[in-house]
Amino acid sequence: MNEAQALEFAREAIITVLKIGSPIMLIALVVGLIIALFQALTQIQEMTLTFVPKIIIIFVSLLIFLPFIVETLQTFMLGVADRIAGLN
Repeated sequence: MNEAQALEFAREAIITVLKIGSPIMLIALVVGLIIALFQALTQIQEMTLTFVPKIIIIFVSLLIFLPFIVETLQTFMLGVADRIAGLN
């Protein structure tokens, strides 16, 4: 494996991580903004109001996006396995 192949592998790994993490992080960002806006409008400064809904929404989004995550990881891993088999 030369440097170009290693860089290509690293680039694909980073893109895969971004594909997997981006939807869940964006959902958490939107929910956090909505909760912060609600707290600012009502002047309720309860700490659990921030964490509990965000954790619940993240778990639900993980369940929803789990098939996409598994498919993305499977595709990436098949590419890794093909590269490993091609080294011989």
